[in-house]
Amino acid sequence: MRAVRFHEYGGIEVLRVEEVERPVPGPGQVLVEVRAAGIQPGEAHIRTGALHDRWPAVFPSGQGSDLAGVVVESGPHVRGFAVGDEVVGFTHRRASHAQFVVVDDVHLVFRPAGLDWDVAGALYVAGTTAYATVFAADAGPGDTVVVSGAAGGVGSLAVQLARRHGATVIGLASERNHAWLKEHGVLPVAYGPGVAGRIREACGGRVDAFIDTFGDGYVALAVELGVRPERINTISDWQAAAEVGARTYGEGAAASAVVLGELARLASRGQLEVPIARAYPLEQVRDAFRELERQHTHGKIVLRPQEKSR
Repeated sequence: MRAVRFHEYGGIEVLRVEEVERPVPGPGQVLVEVRAAGIQPGEAHIRTGALHDRWPAVFPSGQGSDLAGVVVESGPHVRGFAVGDEVVGFTHRRASHAQFVVVDDVHLVFRPAGLDWDVAGALYVAGTTAYATVFAADAGPGDTVVVSGAAGGVGSLAVQLARRHGATVIGLASERNHAWLKEHGVLPVAYGPGVAGRIREACGGRVDAFIDTFGDGYVALAVELGVRPERINTISDWQAAAEVGARTYGEGAAASAVVLGELARLASRGQLEVPIARAYPLEQVRDAFRELERQHTHGKIVLRPQEKSR
């Protein structure tokens, strides 16, 4: 099968699509033919070695956690899934950027009827991370919550989930994404110099919680706005969080098929929009990460391992 690999830390140029042995499912596992697999900023940071102390790579390394596809083979003692089932799931083995992936049965849910393949394949990391951030910030009725990177992969879901909890949400994003935020009941505010004043003007001066999906000084901004540290959550600026006592809940805090299933149902019913910026064939993985690393993407980028490059 074809799979993404890198053999050393580095930039986009170290990514390769190679012929590798097709894996065989063991007890409690199935083999999934991958229809769509999301890509994440964290994967880029792992590839460059920036997260070596936290999440070291073992070479040759694969990539990918998110996945959606069809079960094509089943190992012994699998519970609840059979060949032919359409599934949404995840793997912790950095392996979903491939034509086939072995997945534990406890990491899968059935793909709800009507759920787009690209959305299903992009849902796990961004969705469970957004779910965890809203929980950590304790967003609820009567609260005003600020979300940085509000149009990105995680932020676009966090603003919607916070709204579902009844909070007033201020989304920090570039002007070109303000219309989308307004459509989802979010108060858009442009980031950049003077942002603290613009936030205060938008909310009348009181901010109760802050969800940072971007880093780059937003924890300090939350403190400046008077948010208590226990209601600040960042998924990228761990050092700043440690300095002020903020939270760092991310995907790992909600990494379960139960949460994934809830998000998939919401998305299939049109109650949670998962914006898809673009989909690429597996062979164009470098192009996909090049677009991701520009940090101006609205929503998610996915790979389609079964699609041929044009």
